[in-house]
Amino acid sequence: MSPSSEQLLDDLRDARKRTLELVRGLSDEQLMGPRLEIVNPLRWEIGHLAWFHEHFILREVDGRAPVRADADRLYDSMKVAHDTRWDLPLPDFAGTLAYMRAVEEALIARLRGRAPSAEEAYLYRLTTFHEDMHGEAFTYSRQTLAYPAPEFALAGTAPKEGVGALPGDVAVPGGAFPLGTVPGAPFVFDNEKWQHTVELAPFRIARAPVTCAEFAAFVDDGGYARRELWSEEGWSWRESEAADHPVYWSRGADGWNVRFFDRAQPIAPHQPVIHVNWHEAEAWCRWAGRRLPIEAEWEAAAAGEPTSDGRRLAPRKRSYPWGDEPPTPERTNLDGRRLGCADVAAYPAGESAFGCRQMLGNVWEWTASPFVPYPGFAPDAYAEYSEPWFHTRKVLRGGCWATRSRMLNARYRNFFTAERRDVYAGFRTCAL
Repeated sequence: MSPSSEQLLDDLRDARKRTLELVRGLSDEQLMGPRLEIVNPLRWEIGHLAWFHEHFILREVDGRAPVRADADRLYDSMKVAHDTRWDLPLPDFAGTLAYMRAVEEALIARLRGRAPSAEEAYLYRLTTFHEDMHGEAFTYSRQTLAYPAPEFALAGTAPKEGVGALPGDVAVPGGAFPLGTVPGAPFVFDNEKWQHTVELAPFRIARAPVTCAEFAAFVDDGGYARRELWSEEGWSWRESEAADHPVYWSRGADGWNVRFFDRAQPIAPHQPVIHVNWHEAEAWCRWAGRRLPIEAEWEAAAAGEPTSDGRRLAPRKRSYPWGDEPPTPERTNLDGRRLGCADVAAYPAGESAFGCRQMLGNVWEWTASPFVPYPGFAPDAYAEYSEPWFHTRKVLRGGCWATRSRMLNARYRNFFTAERRDVYAGFRTCAL
């Protein structure tokens, strides 16, 4: 069903509210930050969000003149090289907010009181989801730069049920599985197009992601120093970074601590390990005699259903692990409600048909699969969203505690390079 103007504008306003929450309280110096490959200057990045909305709707659809004459020169991310963004003649924070308000007000005014066209509905969702993605990246940046934790209006509204570990595997039968999204879905990202059948052998997958305690056992067993556990590329990365534990971990008098934004605290043993990259996940799997799932296995475990006799995968699949109803706070840890991860045994109401828990929310999960196009891929309006990154990244699935629930389902594909540790990523494993 096509969304109403009120729904589109409510989401637009909510995404902007989250953006402002993520930069509130930061000094001018913090809003620019150090020149690092994995972050943007936040003052540039929030201006880029306004430019993105303006470019795809006010200018591409309406043919309006730019709100700022210099907007393309400052904020077009495909033309403004990352390393130069600190050197641009950016407006100050007040000027940046004024630009954002002007674009937002125009977006609201042009849609108020009338039904959106199909093109408008798609573009309002695309640009809102783009802001949601950057909001999650702002959260990574605050962690990377050891800034204080953000304060979200939604924080503290998550349920406390279900704590502890959730060991063991579940069996997923083999069969033909419909990977991807069907035409006519309410919204689809171009890299999910289109649904196609893949044949899967039966497999066993963990009920929950790998926990901090499980990963600490690998670290304490010298896992980072054991060459036989690492691929050639992984070992080269480990040596270049002198990595011998997860990036934010440090040894304390009573065990491992982790830096959460600007504060150190003991690791939570039953929460998923987070901020580990693909190489670290792969090495843990070799140590444990396990493997990462391919993304089709991950999606089958999350969204698939068994036939009535349990011997094959059914033709039907769900939008979410629990069914086709949208996420709720009782089912999954999303939207920043907890300001961090929950124990892997939390949210039993969100289990998949096969008994996997937290396949949406809490922590992104690395898969074994490279990020490649599905058969028949063609880019959408935002041509640079997927196509430039094919064959250079690994697929992650499932979302994390900071991901916005409105943009996420069991088909959503995220993608990062294998060495990235700033992402809220962990992993779930399969039996060999």
